[in-house]
Amino acid sequence: MRAVQLTAPGTLEVRTVPIPELGPDDLLLRVGAAGICHSDSFVLALPFPLSERPLTLGHEIAGTVEALGAAVDGRRVGERGIVYLCWSCGACRECLRGNENVCLAAGRTAMPPCPGLGPDGGMAEYVRITARSFVPIADDLDFAHAAPLADAALTPMHAIRGAMDQLWPGATAVAIGIGGLGHVAIQLLKALTDTTVIAVDVDPDKLALATECGADLALKVDENIAATLLELTGGRGAEAVFDFVGADATAQLAVETVAPNGAYRMVGLAGGHPGIDSGPAGGPGLPWGATVRKSYGGTRTDLIDVVALAAAGKVRAEVELFDLADARTAFDRLDSGAIRGRAVLIP
Repeated sequence: MRAVQLTAPGTLEVRTVPIPELGPDDLLLRVGAAGICHSDSFVLALPFPLSERPLTLGHEIAGTVEALGAAVDGRRVGERGIVYLCWSCGACRECLRGNENVCLAAGRTAMPPCPGLGPDGGMAEYVRITARSFVPIADDLDFAHAAPLADAALTPMHAIRGAMDQLWPGATAVAIGIGGLGHVAIQLLKALTDTTVIAVDVDPDKLALATECGADLALKVDENIAATLLELTGGRGAEAVFDFVGADATAQLAVETVAPNGAYRMVGLAGGHPGIDSGPAGGPGLPWGATVRKSYGGTRTDLIDVVALAAAGKVRAEVELFDLADARTAFDRLDSGAIRGRAVLIP
């Protein structure tokens, strides 16, 4: 089969490799589509190898069951579905409480094995997955729009659910960065809450996408963006701020514009420092009562629920399609900020 593999730091190749062999609890999925995430780009840019062997990338995967491991029950060949990206143990305290994304077996890093970030991923014609990670989808949900649900919808869903106590009717929610996750987050906020949603980005085209996705207001970043957001919220700030970039500037903007007792949710992985200290609240600092949470991935229940929202027509990823052979072009376009929504590879 063909597979997009990381063969050395910064080196991406489309290679011919053997179709994976199955263990007793595995499924072989014939890949219909695989999304490209900024975390894939992050791994590609690492200055050290993530694995001693070539690694097939891709954790946003949709496809059809091709074969079943000997011990698999309840699945069938030909079934369509997507892959839950947290391959947790399923037996620890956190997993049994439904918090598979912070499985105890993953230790302090709290990042369970994820396809494309350890096990081989789905940027290939076939992928081996754990049977527990398979989530069925309806026949009328095409793979290109289903694949991004596995992260671009799952991750904002989890971040939003972690801030629901602040998302009451009439509250204001700010989404910073209207890329693959941000444009889906706007749709989720409108589907799940009765809040005013403000989108913030540097790119006019992405702000136009935000408006198409239901944002009540779309603001281009300038030197007065924090003051503008405070003015729009009566000087108090937004009840919830979701940062889908995670750079220094966006993290600091979130701190400056979240309301007292509000929710600041870090989602983007750009390594930004929000500048939080323990001094008295006031001015640009984090206000009293505001919570900060680094939100990783989501739970299996989150994924099942976003699949249901997609089936109901309430959530839809904007996608740009690429052939598997054009993976490098897709990555380059993503890194330059030229992708509108999500880049998706079609084997």
